[in-house]
Amino acid sequence: MFKRTLALLLAALTAAAGTSAWSQMKEIPWGTSAVGSAGHKALVALAEVLNREMKDYRITVQPTAGAIVTVKGYATGQFEGYYGADIAFYELANDVNRFKGFKASMKRQPVQSFWAFTLEVGTAIHSRDRGKFKKWGDLSGAPVFTGPLPWDVRAHLERAYGALGLKHQYRQVDLSAAGSLLQSDGIEGFIIYTSGEASTPPWITEASLATDWAALNPSTEELAKLKKAGFAVTEVKPEVFKKDVHASSVVLLPFFYGFHVGLEVPEADLYRMLTVIEKRAGELVKADAGFAQIARDMPGFQRRGVLSSIDFVPIHPGLAKYMREKGVWDAKWDARIAKK
Repeated sequence: MFKRTLALLLAALTAAAGTSAWSQMKEIPWGTSAVGSAGHKALVALAEVLNREMKDYRITVQPTAGAIVTVKGYATGQFEGYYGADIAFYELANDVNRFKGFKASMKRQPVQSFWAFTLEVGTAIHSRDRGKFKKWGDLSGAPVFTGPLPWDVRAHLERAYGALGLKHQYRQVDLSAAGSLLQSDGIEGFIIYTSGEASTPPWITEASLATDWAALNPSTEELAKLKKAGFAVTEVKPEVFKKDVHASSVVLLPFFYGFHVGLEVPEADLYRMLTVIEKRAGELVKADAGFAQIARDMPGFQRRGVLSSIDFVPIHPGLAKYMREKGVWDAKWDARIAKK
């Protein structure tokens, strides 16, 4: 009888300890883009590392229709982590485009806390149409899939098209159908993009199996206009796409993306998260080559990311602490550190 009572007591204590440990674990439902996107692929890899290295947190990957949904979801209390880009922060700060009128619904202010990679956007056409389309402007009037409506890559490419005066016919299509529609002339172009100049999203890889697309680069004159309008420009090696893109290099327009949390994650914990990411950057690259930029220079990349959005959203104090320690902080940013 005594042994049975003791066993029951020990079982109860063990259960209580387990419940206590679970109650102390902080849940982070972390929003990202749709399954098949660069953002979803990257967050799955990041969550695996953080869940293993930070036992007091449990991250669950939450796919959505697009990154903008996660920024809005954080601001309204739906998510604790979000997938935020400089273009989204620009629109939020200026109450324009996809964030027009949204500020009235906000319950909390998004902040920047971890910059993961750049995304670089461009345009593809069918290889048979290379004689027909020789620059971006040639797509004026043509049906083009520039990405799902909520996506930041679409917003960035559409903004570039606008700077060139390119007025195409937007076609909203399912990601899985983009390749077959290009093959059948249902569309005459679609968006292509890379992450960290090193990786492509799964849906573009899938489209490459359905059609033989070719990269369509902007002309010299178009590039001059884009640069004058403030767009950064980069050239990516065709090998990144793992197919013949019918071009010696692919001209793309980069912008900054990050996986961010708010002030609900304390300064010390966010600092610890950043040090874990830096320590495990090599492992992250093996899971997703898009993390190559932080593997090369994590502190420097955080500085570049902060610069892209310094005027739009505040900086998490944990990121500020990390950057100070790494010698990449600018004292003039002190006033931009977020406070509760």
